[in-house]
Amino acid sequence: MIFSRGRGQGRHARDERSGQPLTGEQGAPDEVAPARRGPYDSSEAPSGVHRLDLGSLQIPAVDGVEVRVQANPDGAIQQVVLVHGDSALQLGVFAAPRTEAIWDEVREEIRQSLHRDGVTAEETEGDRGVELRARVQAPEGVTDLRFVGVDGPRWMVRGVFQGRAAVDPVAAGPLADCLDGLVVDRGPEAKPVREPLPLQLPREVAQGAGEGGRPGLGSGSTG
Repeated sequence: MIFSRGRGQGRHARDERSGQPLTGEQGAPDEVAPARRGPYDSSEAPSGVHRLDLGSLQIPAVDGVEVRVQANPDGAIQQVVLVHGDSALQLGVFAAPRTEAIWDEVREEIRQSLHRDGVTAEETEGDRGVELRARVQAPEGVTDLRFVGVDGPRWMVRGVFQGRAAVDPVAAGPLADCLDGLVVDRGPEAKPVREPLPLQLPREVAQGAGEGGRPGLGSGSTG
């Protein structure tokens, strides 16, 4: 099964007259239309795009966007945050079942977790389906969060917009462009559902950090 990119955006070819998938009595689809936007599976990613390769996740270079990562000494990445102006986008990518989307369940678990912390989260309809919005107390003050999820073939990408982009999707701008251009390399290995897919600094960046430098993932750069 190939998951859609959100409500009403399936990838399968459709009958031009009825708008229905060319399956069942109408016959098997003989052509699959490419996804109009990402995150893309590595098997369908557009070529010719400059991306930062973090292993399971490849981030397109977008002008004005700084990629910040928190990594172990061995280069294993624990956190990826994209920053543009007063907005940020934290990214995570997870294993998922072959034939089932998991964002609905994950979103409910996030909502319940926030509720236990005394935070009210509201579901809203976004351009990628149902999102979750919340306002939390952070060390630097009150912070707005907007959780989005994209189900792919055997993976799920979770994005958390912070700052202005959390309350005004239009303000996400270049950060949304990064999300649209992400590529996920799931790999063939069997993995427990919802296990984070491994992320790793590029070798040259990891070596620089190991020599006392900082990961050089600057604005609009892939290393």
